[in-house]
Amino acid sequence: MLLAHYLGLLHRAELELGEALREVAEHHGEEPDVQATCLKLALDCDHHAERLEPFARRYGEEAEDEPERLHSELFRGTRRGGLGLLRDLHDLYLMACECDISWTLVGQAAQGARDSELLGVVHACESETVIARNWLTTRMKAAAPQALVVSP
Repeated sequence: MLLAHYLGLLHRAELELGEALREVAEHHGEEPDVQATCLKLALDCDHHAERLEPFARRYGEEAEDEPERLHSELFRGTRRGGLGLLRDLHDLYLMACECDISWTLVGQAAQGARDSELLGVVHACESETVIARNWLTTRMKAAAPQALVVSP
C-alpha cells in the first residue's frame, strides 16, 4: 500500500513545520503575538505527528527526505526586521500548505481504505492546519504594509 509514502511525508512535514515555528517564535520575540502563536502552532504540529504514529505502524511509513528538502529550501533560518518577519511568515505559510495538502490526500486514502479512525484524525488535524494557514495569512497581511511600504 502506497499510503506509507504519504504518511511518511506528512509526519516529516509536521515535524519540520513545528521546528520552523519554534525558530520563528524564538527569533521574533519582540512580536508577542508571533511568539505565542508560533509556539502554540508548534505544539499542534507535535500533536499531529503523534496522532499519525499508530497509522504509521499499521500501514508503514516511508521516511522521505522531501519535507526536509522543502524545509532547507524554504527556511534557511530566520531573518531580521520587518521584511525578515514577513519572509519568515511566508516560508511558514508554504510549509503549512505542504501539510494541508498532505492531510487532504491522506484523507482521500483513508476514505478509500474505509479507515474511519484515520479519517477522524485527518479531519481533526487538517482543520487545525487550516487555522494555522489562515493565521499566517492574516499576520502577513498585517505585516506587509509596514515591511513593504515604509522606509527602513
